[in-house]
Amino acid sequence: MLIFAGLGNPGTRYARNRHNIGFMAVEAIARACRAAPWRVRFQGQACEATIGNEKVLLLKPQTYMNESGRAIGEAARFFKVAPADVIVFHDELDLAPAKLRIKLGGGNAGHNGLRSTTAAIGNEYRRVRMGIGHPGDKALVHAYVLNDFGKAEEAWVEDLCSACADNAALLATHDDAGFQNKVHLFMEARGHGAVKRLGEKAD
Repeated sequence: MLIFAGLGNPGTRYARNRHNIGFMAVEAIARACRAAPWRVRFQGQACEATIGNEKVLLLKPQTYMNESGRAIGEAARFFKVAPADVIVFHDELDLAPAKLRIKLGGGNAGHNGLRSTTAAIGNEYRRVRMGIGHPGDKALVHAYVLNDFGKAEEAWVEDLCSACADNAALLATHDDAGFQNKVHLFMEARGHGAVKRLGEKAD
């Protein structure tokens, strides 16, 4: 069993926030893999799917971003899942919009959802970092991540989540480099190679 956990805040108020792109990614994976219906489990919404030949629990913690680790930790303990078999999808301020990187372990870069997850299961889990860009001023970050994606951003957000879903089997078999490369090539082909943050002027 693996766990694919998306980070976000529960409820319709937050559903299209930049901070919720992790939820959007696991929802896209659930649709693509024809997962079982979502139900309330592990202080979150969860469903199971077979991805590649692996059984995967898809999880959206409902504990709010800052307490994401409570839900992820509970699910990991229940299924006795090692941290390296937990994949967390999250928004990343330090990546340009529409970019994706994956890494094992590392710092939390001020991301409270990651901080909570690390406190719950340790640091050696895999992170799918989904770039949303930085507003340029630390004082603007809170409002930026809790605002909805703009209309001009919707195409790349949908394509990035679709790319995660289409290539999820590579994650399930621990081919992280292959996953990252496939997503990169897809986003380039879709014309999202040099996306600017909303409101950022082109060079």
